[in-house]
Amino acid sequence: MELALYEPEHGYYERRRRPPGRAGDYYTSVSVGSLFGELLAFAFAGWSAGLRAEPLQLVEAGAHAGQLAADILEWLRGQRPELFGRTEYWIVEPSPNRRAWQAETLAGWGGVVRWASGWEAFAPGKVKGIIFANELLDALPVHRLGWDAGLGRWFEWGVTMDGDRFTWVRLPWDSSAGGAAAYAAHFPSAAALALLPDGFTTGICPAAVCWWQAAARALAAGKLMTLDYGQEAQDFFSPERAPGTLRAYREHHLAGDILADPGEQDLTAHVDFTLIRAAGEAAGLRTEGRLTQEQWLTEIARQTWAAPADFPPWTPARLRQLRTLTHPEHLGRAFQVLIQAR
Repeated sequence: MELALYEPEHGYYERRRRPPGRAGDYYTSVSVGSLFGELLAFAFAGWSAGLRAEPLQLVEAGAHAGQLAADILEWLRGQRPELFGRTEYWIVEPSPNRRAWQAETLAGWGGVVRWASGWEAFAPGKVKGIIFANELLDALPVHRLGWDAGLGRWFEWGVTMDGDRFTWVRLPWDSSAGGAAAYAAHFPSAAALALLPDGFTTGICPAAVCWWQAAARALAAGKLMTLDYGQEAQDFFSPERAPGTLRAYREHHLAGDILADPGEQDLTAHVDFTLIRAAGEAAGLRTEGRLTQEQWLTEIARQTWAAPADFPPWTPARLRQLRTLTHPEHLGRAFQVLIQAR
């Protein structure tokens, strides 16, 4: 999964050929229009009021081509010029390809935008402001586990070659290795596991937990937030999740074979918000909320309606964007928002 998505020359996210949106393989909140970034900027401005941060640091990870950054900065410059004047906008981006795309998109923002290749650029407790990611954690590589009902234990689905194509192969799974132990601790009881059908599949993503821990360590004061596909730990074991949550998307449709055409289709798996939340709290953060994108953006919109002078006019086009962002059948319910603070 890591190679298929991030290999420097052939990885899916390393090529600009299929941007998010109608012409790509999937929609994002950013591809709906500028309103998403404007609502985030409005919320960030409210959060920053309680921070005596000079400068205020906005740290985005998973910025793709930089459009969300441009939308946020445009709103700040127009609606909160004083706050804009003391803002440093950081993008955490390990890919030279994507840094180049972002620099192209953000060429007009001068010294406001800065880049870091990873969390090692931030000393523990360096960031005073807001760290956020939109649809990043669901694209980190997962381990795919299967349940052997006869033996009463988990195995791991590995990948091997069959002629000229990839196929699945069973491997032993060590639940004590790496970050797997934290996930195993949240698995159902032995009695509940015994009720799972043979071949029941789930996934774990230690990389997402490690990412969240690193971001939490970097935050001295402010907020840490993600918007992503996901659910709580116990929900991964519901009957409708028997195939697991790992999916491949191509031209806005589910692809039948996750292993086919590596680098040509998007791969994604749901985030375990139970583990992410626990990782932040273990690092000293306070959980302020876990809600749907519909709930969160609707509340922000209500706040803008109560202060019309602080937000651009709600034109019919902007209202259509809000409906897409918040409608349960579009993006409103699929995306979850986790907010933690220090």
